[in-house]
Amino acid sequence: METLAYLDPRSGRTWPLDPPRWCGPAQEPLLLTDLPGIGPADIDRERRSLWRYRAALPALPDAALISMGEGCTPLVPRRIAGAEVLLKCEWFMPTGSFKDRGASVMLSLLRAQGITEVLEDSSGNGGAAIAAYAAAGGMRARIMVPAATSPAKTVQSRAAGAGIELVPGSRQDCADAALREAENIFYASHNWHPFFLQGTKTLAYELWEDLGFRAPDNVIIPCGAGSNVLGCGIGFGELLRAGQIARLPRLFAAQPAHCAPIARAFLGAPDAEPEPTIAEGTAIAQPIRLPECLEALRESGGGAVMLSEKEIGAATLELARGGVYVEPTSAQAAAAFGRLLRAGSINPAETTVVVLTGSGLKSTPRIAELLGVTL
Repeated sequence: METLAYLDPRSGRTWPLDPPRWCGPAQEPLLLTDLPGIGPADIDRERRSLWRYRAALPALPDAALISMGEGCTPLVPRRIAGAEVLLKCEWFMPTGSFKDRGASVMLSLLRAQGITEVLEDSSGNGGAAIAAYAAAGGMRARIMVPAATSPAKTVQSRAAGAGIELVPGSRQDCADAALREAENIFYASHNWHPFFLQGTKTLAYELWEDLGFRAPDNVIIPCGAGSNVLGCGIGFGELLRAGQIARLPRLFAAQPAHCAPIARAFLGAPDAEPEPTIAEGTAIAQPIRLPECLEALRESGGGAVMLSEKEIGAATLELARGGVYVEPTSAQAAAAFGRLLRAGSINPAETTVVVLTGSGLKSTPRIAELLGVTL
């Protein structure tokens, strides 16, 4: 088997995994070269976490592994928009969001490479996951957040012992500041580092196992920077190459119309200035892997949906009134399911998975506004 390496998918250039790096020399976003995929016999069934798929991940020593039981999330049948659907409840994670998959794998691999202190820029789920897993692994974490961020969003990271630095300006100003600071501390960005995608790809393996070692027909994913879209593309691609599935599931990216650069590019819609959105977890105006996300959607035969604020809000409350309490960012995937059904893009007889990425407890003020409740 070829030696695993960092890969610039746009040029084909590769670099060895040591020394550690988070981007190419000209800040190219990197992936890893292909891994071969695994079969059912390779699953470590004694592990109740994503590390049951350890054979599908880059090799690392036992001592480096940082795990708190992430993964193995419920797959719950529900009826939405008049059709049966399977809800993948990714908020059943230690920090309440899907980002624990990427944080566990990325920080475990970085710890194996000798990294002891990391930098991240995120005011929400990404920062909470990196802070928690760094703490669990005895690593130091520094999280840069926009100065206007609600203090409630940084409490989880602060509680884990992370250093919080407030950056004046927009979310993009914060990202730019983190890029500059990356010269002084290792940048373990959930948006940039390819190891993070090795964590999110375990969602594909888990769905395959959940469904009796077959792929669903469709997977609908809330999409900001696209780490779950890319993770599913990588994971299902490995399973296809390994002969474990006959075809790729169709991947659909759900984005708020107020900030939908990936969906706009896929659909050929005109560019638009981003506006505030209730689906704030996907409000990424400049996703660094936009070409790769588009390729994953197209290769799978899937698509993209842009949703109104009204549709996202209605889906949030509809799910909650069925007992499923998720943040509006997650609920937009359920709204997209209804839209795709009505358009005939998805057949109600198909096996469709809606990925719900974050707990409603992350968005109490937003959901209170939907309910007309004063906090």
